[in-house]
Amino acid sequence: MDEDFEARVEPYRRELLVHCYRMLGAVHEAEDLVQETMLRAWRARERYDAGRASVRTWLYRIATNACLTALEGRSRRPLPSGLGAPSEDPHAPLVPALDVPWLQPFPDALLGDPAERAVRRGTLRLALIAAMQALPPKQRAVLILRDVLEFPAADVAELLETSPAAVNSALQRARAGLEEASPAEDRVAEPDDGAMDALVDRYVRSFEAADVAGLVALLTEDAVLEMPPVPLWYRGKDAYGRFMERLFAMRDADWRMVRTAANAQPAVAAYHRDDDGGHVLHTLQVFDVRPDGLARNVVFQDARVFAAFDLPPRLEAR
Repeated sequence: MDEDFEARVEPYRRELLVHCYRMLGAVHEAEDLVQETMLRAWRARERYDAGRASVRTWLYRIATNACLTALEGRSRRPLPSGLGAPSEDPHAPLVPALDVPWLQPFPDALLGDPAERAVRRGTLRLALIAAMQALPPKQRAVLILRDVLEFPAADVAELLETSPAAVNSALQRARAGLEEASPAEDRVAEPDDGAMDALVDRYVRSFEAADVAGLVALLTEDAVLEMPPVPLWYRGKDAYGRFMERLFAMRDADWRMVRTAANAQPAVAAYHRDDDGGHVLHTLQVFDVRPDGLARNVVFQDARVFAAFDLPPRLEAR
């Protein structure tokens, strides 16, 4: 396997990155674990037995066990809505909780071509990844390998060095845990791409104009706004609108938005005007869109997230 090792393992790097992200909830950690996986595979290349497993299954075994080792003793990566009740005060202090290992979004640019992104849709949604983080690591691994990647139970059992019966038991518990952690509204089907793009375009125009009424009109009744690393979150049109009034009062009502995508969902980077007439990067906003409107906006203000999305720190004046 020495001579063609890289050619045989490289095609799986992208999907291994997505797998490690699902397990860990952070892009930079997932990248580190993929590198670790490739290093472990290289060191074990002479022991690889094609009669026992395909290269893909072998790599998933290494990656999954590397992730499980990395997760030992760690707390889960949540979103603010997973930590407690929504805030009732739109003027509550915006104090970051820097000691919380917050869940991070995944850049669609790392998913490959549009066909591959379509396959990922639904299995990579931010709300689903957040719900998965509530599961114990071994259950999380079984759920991903069985329900997302559709590995046979026997393969998962060998991969995790356990029995098919234990895998099936863990899968049942994981499904029940996921159902409990994931609100029913988070499982509603998305609208088609055209309707989704039209709604996000309207959101962008309203945000750039600091039009709170226009933004609120696009929301579902139970829309959620959350802003890691600030542990506060808000639910409902009224709370969302009052917080946006506060934001636009704090910043000049002069914004520019750049469309992007995260977790196979629409997203935008928001830039506010600086003293030189340009616009400075403020946040990355990831949208969960339902047929009846925008249901969730997860607003990230984290330098590591900005770096993962390769967002320019400033837009020059037009």
